[in-house]
Formats: sequence, C-alpha cells, structure tokens
Amino acid sequence: MMRRALQVTQRYSLILFGACLLAFTYFHINFQNHLSEGGFVGLGLLAKYAFDLSPAMMMLLLDIPLFLVAWVVRGRQFIWDTIFASLSFTVFYDLFERFSPIVIDLSGMMPVASIVSGALTGLGTGLVLRYGAATGGDDILSLLLSKYTGLSIGTIFLLLDALVLTLSFWYVPVKEMIFTILAVIISSRVITWTVESGATVEVNEEGHGHGNVSMTHR
Repeated sequence: MMRRALQVTQRYSLILFGACLLAFTYFHINFQNHLSEGGFVGLGLLAKYAFDLSPAMMMLLLDIPLFLVAWVVRGRQFIWDTIFASLSFTVFYDLFERFSPIVIDLSGMMPVASIVSGALTGLGTGLVLRYGAATGGDDILSLLLSKYTGLSIGTIFLLLDALVLTLSFWYVPVKEMIFTILAVIISSRVITWTVESGATVEVNEEGHGHGNVSMTHR
C-alpha cells in the first residue's frame, strides 16, 4: 500500500514538473524569442490568420473529439490525468506570463534558442506522456497514432508539427520558420528518448473506475 502511494506521488509530481517545464519553455523561450508553434497551437494561429477565428475556440473544437476518443480507448484514468496536466500547464503559463521577472533574450542567437526550446519542450512533453497523461488534444492524437501505426511517439509529433508548419508558411517569416523546424526536430527526438528510456508508468483501468498504476522497466 505504501509502495503504491509512493509510486502515485512520484507519477503526479513528474507530470506536474513536465507541465511546468513545458509552460516555462513556451513562454520564456518560444514566446520571448518569436519561435512559431506546431500542433494544435499552430492550427489555432493558422485559423486566426486565415479566417479570423479565435485560436482558443479552434483548439477547443479540435480537443473535444480527441478527448472523447481517448476516454473510450485509453480509459477514464488517462482523461483525468490529462485534465490535471492540461490545467497545470495553463496555470503555470499564466503565472509565468503575469509574474515572471525572467527575460531570456536569445534573439541574437536563434540556433541556441531552437536547441534550448527543442530540448526543454521535448523533455517536458516526454515526462507528461511517460507518466500516463497528455497536455492536450495533439498529444492525445500523437499517442493514438503511435499506438496504431507502430511509429515512435517523437516521429508522430514531428510529422504532425511539420504538416502544421508547412501550412503556416504563408504567414510565418522564413527565418522564424527555419528555427522553429529545428526546434521541432530536436523536440521529437527528446520526446522519444524520454518516453522510451528507463522506467515507465502504465495506467490500466479497473472496475469501478479505479486506476491501477504499475511500474515497468525497459
């Protein structure tokens, strides 16, 4: 009983840390140095520029069906953990945006900004995925596609981000796009390494809606 409690505490602590690291990087590296975005964030921005639609509304419309599919395929525990990770990311990002005194200006060293962004977003996303959650619908989509295609989770992230960034070429400056692509490539490799190396946590749905947490080692 005590061992299971420690495992659960460790799992949620690492999901929380991953969400915090991701929020820190998105605000202090990506936003402050004008790197673009892939995934559903990128699609939201594309909808804004192309059709003057709300990015938040666009992301919500994309997230809802994937959350419903994940509820059926992955179970309730995964959805609750994903809600926890998503809310944690949102709260951390808002706190950084409102109160952080840190300014990381790498505008004169954009290759460095790309490397740092790729490494930290990959690590943050990878930790959340490795310990049984996701930070949004694009993470869920990547998990599902990885499961049913046999491709690594990092490769799926890379392909989806590349598709979104290709669609964004018409409004994103070429220089910004090149450094964003570099960050995405690095992130995809770090995600794969983080998810697949060492100890992983699997969440299996049992009767009465209680999740069972088990540790496996690769």
